[in-house]
Amino acid sequence: MSLQRKDSDLELSNSKPLSHDLNKSTNVRWQVFVALLGLTTINYIDRAVLSVAMPALQKDLALDPAIVGLVLSSFFWGYALMQIPVGLIADRYRPDKLIVGSALAWGLAQTLTGFVSTSKMLIFLRVLLGIAESPMFPSGSKMQSVWLTSKERGRGATLLDSGASLGTALGGPLTIAFMAWLGGWRGALIGVGLLTIVIGLISWKVIKGTPETNPRVNKAEREYLKKAHLEEYNSDSQGKTQTTKIKHYFKNRNFWCMCLGFYSLNTIFFGLMTWGPNYLAKTQGLDITTIGGAILLIFGAGVVGELTGGWIADKWREKGGKFNTVMHTLLVISGLISASCILLLTLSTSPTTAVTLLCIALFFLRWAGLYWSIPATIAQREHVGTIGGCMNFAGNMAGVITPIVIGFIVSFTGSYFMGLVLFSIFGLVLAGASLFIDFTKKVEAI
Repeated sequence: MSLQRKDSDLELSNSKPLSHDLNKSTNVRWQVFVALLGLTTINYIDRAVLSVAMPALQKDLALDPAIVGLVLSSFFWGYALMQIPVGLIADRYRPDKLIVGSALAWGLAQTLTGFVSTSKMLIFLRVLLGIAESPMFPSGSKMQSVWLTSKERGRGATLLDSGASLGTALGGPLTIAFMAWLGGWRGALIGVGLLTIVIGLISWKVIKGTPETNPRVNKAEREYLKKAHLEEYNSDSQGKTQTTKIKHYFKNRNFWCMCLGFYSLNTIFFGLMTWGPNYLAKTQGLDITTIGGAILLIFGAGVVGELTGGWIADKWREKGGKFNTVMHTLLVISGLISASCILLLTLSTSPTTAVTLLCIALFFLRWAGLYWSIPATIAQREHVGTIGGCMNFAGNMAGVITPIVIGFIVSFTGSYFMGLVLFSIFGLVLAGASLFIDFTKKVEAI
């Protein structure tokens, strides 16, 4: 009898944890955003590879600095042009399918770039690459409104966006390694393109579906997200969701400050991403191998900074911090410190000092990756992809303009001084524009 009781007790004790585990929420939403981090990382590796390989490519194809500026800018012509259309598509169709299809297309475009022989063909394929990559961030923004609650979007936004810094950081050493293994800059472009296609196919298994359709999401996680989304959109929209139209966003201060702030952020980031390797080579005397290590440090600091900023934002809010206080504080710090460090860079005569200042600048600049939480914060749910596309259109106009402007500055002055001053000014604009955003109100019909 005693043995039977013990067996029975053991059976009961084993059944309790099993029941508890069945009621425990899964965390599929974070697996989705880790997969998106992988995709944005390879997205930026694809962008950065040409910048790192540019000294060799420029010599091989005999390109002057002004043409280099056009080549570096050309990616953003197609990319910026498509932001609003792909945002509209993300709102109406499956953003997960759009993201993976995009990855396969840009991997193919990147692979073909390894076969160019003229600047015209190079520019054409860079435009095509930009068009292919355009769905990534508007669709990722839409995924935030589908998969995350309001108090999780700081981490979600920075996970999505930190791939920008991580991809740029890894792009340097990876490009150099591929150049060594695969026969120069052509092999590097082809290798990265094929790698993109592989990662795109792998990611599909993780990000496909929604919380309602993904079989790996259990009832607890599904109900948690459903309840949070009902509270957010019903309480903030006050029943006006159906009457809010896209035209109402263009009459709203939050929308325009969001676009201006994101434009300022990207003026600095894309300027450093596209011209940073050449700056380090020309002014600090670094060779291609040393540049790869420097880029890894600089943009690696950006990755750490961005994830830190997202973590601080969400934890501060969980402890009762007011939404506006949290976001205004972090974004103003981001703009002011990055502006100060870049301005000090104009006085640097030491490679070590220059790299250190750039590391600090990128650490704090990437706190502004929190901007990718703003579309889901101020927009009605059915418009998040479109508003994310509008924001990214504004930001990537900086990608169109900045490389050309810096190229002409370097050509006419023979110096990077005025370019660095320009970046510092936009750091101040980033801080100022962020202060005028009210993060507690969604845009509604007037």
